[in-house]
Amino acid sequence: MGLFKISQGRSLWMVHFCTGCGAVEMPPTMTSRFDMERFGVAPMATPRQADVLLITGYLTVKTLKRVIMVYEQMPTPRYVIGFGSCTVNGGIYWDSYNVIKNLDLYIPVDLYIFGCMPRPESILDAFLKLRKMIEEGKANKWKDYIERYDWYKQNQAKLFDVNKWRVQK
Repeated sequence: MGLFKISQGRSLWMVHFCTGCGAVEMPPTMTSRFDMERFGVAPMATPRQADVLLITGYLTVKTLKRVIMVYEQMPTPRYVIGFGSCTVNGGIYWDSYNVIKNLDLYIPVDLYIFGCMPRPESILDAFLKLRKMIEEGKANKWKDYIERYDWYKQNQAKLFDVNKWRVQK
């Protein structure tokens, strides 16, 4: 474990993409009671400054396009954390035609935080797990996106096919 990996794991800058109720757990995580900055995790204003994309809430086809744009703007190495059951299986909207059920098909996800809604302790635990994965050299899903770019783009194209959503007469 080199000095670079240790430094990288202890300075995680996050961009938060919220589409639902997941945002209510972020302020307590950032304020004095839990203080995620003591672990080196800080929110950033733009994806070009961030290492971690934290996705909270459910994703629709329309918002997934924006998530992909944000992910592709981030510098490498970049990491993704799916927050709450909505990012895992659609959550309470699992039966909606327009909700993304498996985020891993469209962008690589390094960690999921399970629950509806996960507590601030779970968020901190996920960042500490990600730190450990980075320091051990195991957080390499961003390389998978580069190596299998065509596969990811093919899955995205299937989902974004506008003719699929048109009502047939």
